[in-house]
Amino acid sequence: MADRSILERLEVAIAARRGADPSSSYVASLHAKGLDAILRKVGEEATEAVIAAKGEDAGAIVHETADLWFHCLVMLGWHGIPLAAVLAELERREGRSGIDEKDSRAKG
Repeated sequence: MADRSILERLEVAIAARRGADPSSSYVASLHAKGLDAILRKVGEEATEAVIAAKGEDAGAIVHETADLWFHCLVMLGWHGIPLAAVLAELERREGRSGIDEKDSRAKG
């Protein structure tokens, strides 16, 4: 069973590839195109994940979710936000009702 260390390894790989030659690295090519290109990919992958989920093909859902998570890691890297910050936020929310969480944000 995979654990969060794969996400951490991906984060390291993405950081290492950002400065590579854009013709030799997909991550570098996205970075060379700028934030808008990265965000378009995140939106595209999110849409593909939703479409896959509507089709109920477990393999397609897993594939598209992996693509989405990868592109979210690219986006986080662009902004200099470490994966650990997102994991910490999820841990902060753990055990809380989603309704309580939403209510706390509305008041804050």
